[in-house]
Amino acid sequence: MFNEKKRAYTRKKGANMDTASLLEKFSIPGTLVATKANHQGHINSTYVCTFNDQGTQTKYTLQRINSVVFPHPEEVMENSMLVTNHIKSKIAGLPDKDQRCLTVISAKDGKPYVIDDEGGYWRAYRYIEHVATYDTISDASKAYQLGEAIGRFQNQLSDFDSQKLHVTIPNFHNMGWRYTQLLEAATKDCKNRLSSVQLEYNFLMENRTRGLSLWEGMESGRFPTRVTHNDTKMNNVLFSEDGTEALCVIDLDTVMPGTILFDTGDMIRTATNTACEDEKDLSKVHCNVELFASLLKGYRSQADRFLTKEESSMLVESGRVTTQIMAVRFLSDYLSGDVYYHIDRPEHNLDRARTQIALMRSMDSEWERLKSL
Repeated sequence: MFNEKKRAYTRKKGANMDTASLLEKFSIPGTLVATKANHQGHINSTYVCTFNDQGTQTKYTLQRINSVVFPHPEEVMENSMLVTNHIKSKIAGLPDKDQRCLTVISAKDGKPYVIDDEGGYWRAYRYIEHVATYDTISDASKAYQLGEAIGRFQNQLSDFDSQKLHVTIPNFHNMGWRYTQLLEAATKDCKNRLSSVQLEYNFLMENRTRGLSLWEGMESGRFPTRVTHNDTKMNNVLFSEDGTEALCVIDLDTVMPGTILFDTGDMIRTATNTACEDEKDLSKVHCNVELFASLLKGYRSQADRFLTKEESSMLVESGRVTTQIMAVRFLSDYLSGDVYYHIDRPEHNLDRARTQIALMRSMDSEWERLKSL
């Protein structure tokens, strides 16, 4: 999603910080016992820190917010505080409430972050233990759980005023703006690549009007503006240790106002693709209808409590549109000379774009079945 080259720079810069001194500025009881770097994430520098408080050991997550991706870290944290506080008010009576929502640890000055000597922003969360995460969906039951988790997250925030939130990444799902980027890249054609991708380019241009439906629907008021997560993939959900229940949606950095159809779309795009996002063998790329059915069933078990008829009518379309957004972004970057996404091979971004287009075509071939679900 973000610029991998900039990620690496920021992670390296944060790795040399004195984490013990930073932790002293947070309101964490007890004595620091151990600190261990966590390299699973790609955006922020992350450490898992263990404290001993009167014989009880408790873990916390310490992160340096990537200010290249998020130029206003204070706004990211204001959003996180507002959203988590609202969710906590809904789950206050549950015995496992600490596993069902992130807990932001305030600094001793009351702010949800600490600023280091280099101007970097750091935050701390209560580490959620005894949970499981998954990178991919293995079967229909996991698809149901993912859909249920995203639906529950949206339902918990359905009565929250999204206008209180900051826009952390402007135009993130603005299809019109994405097409402007594609047109500029094609016009400049700085690497003389346009002639080799004419089929892909023409397909996306032919689908331009259809792809504008979500953004224009939100702008016109057809779809209500709600709280959106904007990164609703499988590994952003914590599951119970035995894997039988989805507990908590994490990674709230991209939470901002939008249409919840951005989230259903990204959920569908990432969960139903039978191949990797950069698969070179397009014969492997299909929309798995069985997973789609379970995903939507789990989602609607929660979301039907707040969905409007207009939103419901666009659930299937949201998956196609969000896939199209990514196809446009990947092809734009390929035509621009691979300046945004990290690549591992010369045609990596082209492979990514072609995979998204293949997924769109697969959705089209199954469209009546998908709509019937």
